[in-house]
Amino acid sequence: MRNVFHLKNISHYNNISHYNNIKIMKTIFTVPEKAEVSATNQQLFDQIKAAFGKVPNLYATFAYSENALQAYLQLQNNPRSLDAKETEVINLVVSQVNNCIYCLSAHTMIAMHVGFSEKDTLEIRSGEISFDKKLDALAKLVKSITAQRGQIDAALLDRFFEAGYNKENLVDAIILIGDKTITNLLHAVTKIPVDFPLAKELVLSNVL
Repeated sequence: MRNVFHLKNISHYNNISHYNNIKIMKTIFTVPEKAEVSATNQQLFDQIKAAFGKVPNLYATFAYSENALQAYLQLQNNPRSLDAKETEVINLVVSQVNNCIYCLSAHTMIAMHVGFSEKDTLEIRSGEISFDKKLDALAKLVKSITAQRGQIDAALLDRFFEAGYNKENLVDAIILIGDKTITNLLHAVTKIPVDFPLAKELVLSNVL
């Protein structure tokens, strides 16, 4: 059996029941402005704006906390043994499993910046990468770790190592899964607006 993915425009996300939960929440989250956050976070806003040209809404949302934005940026910017493309494979796969439209949109753009096509990003999100066997092994393992909370099929781990990865890569991949899970959860709870071009929906169906 193989997975076939179909594409739709993801703009309907604002209409599905999961995202409509915001209508019944007593607490509504707005995106903090620079003037509303601490002096430390204001300095971080300046650094982020210098790097990105803006402060993305999800980064700004970390600034509800005095310490969270700085802690997250340190985690995100730590050196790792995986390259930019491998990092974006992990970001896209985890965000797809967790159904995070914000992170899917942001990381589709970033993935295209590091050399993937939009079609590649959709294939990556499906967990079936036909154009690169090594990245395919990475995507399958990451998808399993995320969906199964670490209770993976041992064969996927064996395949990961057979593809050329090592134990350092495995640990760094798990750190990246944690990194992206943090932002996926933050958006799931706050539902702050997506300020990137919306990623396309990925609909998987099993075909014999």
